[in-house]
Amino acid sequence: MSKVCQITKKRPSVGFKYAIRGIAKKKKGIGLKVTGKTRRRFLPNLLKKRIWIPEEKRFVTMRITPAALRTIDKKGIAATLRDAAV
Repeated sequence: MSKVCQITKKRPSVGFKYAIRGIAKKKKGIGLKVTGKTRRRFLPNLLKKRIWIPEEKRFVTMRITPAALRTIDKKGIAATLRDAAV
C-alpha cells in the first residue's frame, strides 16, 4: 500500500542526508565541510484510524496524517470526505 494520506494527499518527498566533518567556526575551527550527500526519503506521519461515519452508520478505516485528523475535527467527517473526493 502506498504511503499517501487519503485526505490531504501528502506523500513521501525526497532530499539529502549530509555527512559533515570539521569543527564549527564559532568553536574556533576552520568550519564544517560536507563530505558526502546521500539521497533519502521524508515519509509522511501516517496513522491507521477507524472513523465513525454517522450518515452511513459504519466505521471506515483510513490511513491519514495528524493534519487530516485536525481537519476532520474542524469540518466534520462528511464535509472532509466530500472535499477529498473532488
